[in-house]
Amino acid sequence: MRRIVCWLTLFAFLNGLLLHAAEPFLIFPAHGHAKGKNIVLISGDEEYRSEESLPQLAKILSTYHGFHCTVLFAINPKDGTIDPNQLNNIPGLEALDSADLMVILTRFRDLPDDQMKHIVDYVESGKPIVGIRTATHAFQLKSSSTYAKYSWNSPDGGFGRMVLGETWIKHHGAHGKQSTMGVLNPKEIDNPILRGIHDGELWSKTDVYEARLPLPGDSKTLVFGEVLSGMDP
Repeated sequence: MRRIVCWLTLFAFLNGLLLHAAEPFLIFPAHGHAKGKNIVLISGDEEYRSEESLPQLAKILSTYHGFHCTVLFAINPKDGTIDPNQLNNIPGLEALDSADLMVILTRFRDLPDDQMKHIVDYVESGKPIVGIRTATHAFQLKSSSTYAKYSWNSPDGGFGRMVLGETWIKHHGAHGKQSTMGVLNPKEIDNPILRGIHDGELWSKTDVYEARLPLPGDSKTLVFGEVLSGMDP
């Protein structure tokens, strides 16, 4: 029953905003003014339900902050359905060509060169990127060597290390058995990203990914993950 209610709630949340129902993506037009800025949100993982959460995030960004948002999905080409297990197909990535921000939550995607090129062109443009969770290992490119350096296990650490600061190393804590409390880095307490957030307020039922410190480049660690003994905050 809970699952059915969740889906009904999501349907009601998105109802009336599926402007491109014939296309394999969602568009949320800007409400208000955000100086014409476009955000492209890319989903594609088998664990964290990015195909559910990113449309909801796009609705918030559109309705309350005035951004034009496009949400992309892993699509099964045989029947056109959203299929997180479809590793090699995220249509609509050309939307990145005019994007001002990319938000990505993908996991081990093996995209063809013609799709991957839009992501690489965006990365190399120097525009901002927000990577969530499995974006540390966003790609595992087996089918073509053209963009192999973006694979999570490449010598350079792939998209994760080169762009976000770190690739996937291992889980810190027992996956599925221990949860995490966010502990703010006291050296970054005045960082504007942490404004309004206090120690003890961040909790997740997932464990955290391990990272090597210090991270390469100009990376800053804002929040540490403290592993808890169970799945209760």
